Amino acid sequence: MDFISLFPLFAGFIGLTVGSFLNVVIHRLPRIMEREWQHQCAELRGEAPPAKETYNLATPRSKCPHCSHPIAVWENIPVISYLLLKGRCSSCKAGISPRYPIVEFTTALLSAWTAWHFGPTLATLGALVFLWSLVALTGIDFDTQLLPDSITLPLIWLGLIFNLFGTYTDLGSAVIGAVAGYLSLWTVYWLFKMATGKEGMGYGDFKLLAAIGAWLGWQILPMTILLSSLVGAVVGIALILLARRGRNVPIPFGPYLAAAGLLAMFWGQDLTQAYLRLL
Repeated sequence: MDFISLFPLFAGFIGLTVGSFLNVVIHRLPRIMEREWQHQCAELRGEAPPAKETYNLATPRSKCPHCSHPIAVWENIPVISYLLLKGRCSSCKAGISPRYPIVEFTTALLSAWTAWHFGPTLATLGALVFLWSLVALTGIDFDTQLLPDSITLPLIWLGLIFNLFGTYTDLGSAVIGAVAGYLSLWTVYWLFKMATGKEGMGYGDFKLLAAIGAWLGWQILPMTILLSSLVGAVVGIALILLARRGRNVPIPFGPYLAAAGLLAMFWGQDLTQAYLRLL
């Protein structure tokens, strides 16, 4: 087999490893942000900040949340360790969330598909960064309803940088896409707030759509908003009817924007043409 044939398999293996790291990002980044906010609030109040132990994406070592058993290397092999451990801690036998192998496997599968779709090109490198960022943002938004600036803002700039070379769209479309992506949801936010007195979404959603516009251009934004709104509405109604979730319980919008952004990355032109034919 030649390199081109093996390239998707290689990308899938890398995606499996990255997926394991993304689980760490999803779990730890909100906690890192919370600690920083606590220190900033203490400083503003003129108080001594709480003792700050080292806590980042690398330190301390991962451990079981139930018994504090340190996770050994062999227990941290993506997907395989979960299957060998039968989804339970090796020490206390407490259940391990299936989300960990799901994130790992999904990231690997999408990474392999990305490599197959774009081939060994610069577009694959950018699309993988875009994909991995969206996976992390999706998990964090589901857990905390936050879309961290530390991911969304670099994603905007990276989209513009990749499109300096016309990788996904021309630079002019990318710049307009970033501006239009932000302002479109910003406008919806304020119209909704003035009409209802409530906040319909967060500022992180504006930045995420700006990032999608920076990567794919302004032409893809109407379809992205339509797809994300449609999927969000269907999931929201299903949660209300099937899970008996209250209507006033907020639903994160970021995951649906991320899903629409990935669809636009791979099939944006085809979906846009199909949408225009329907009109």
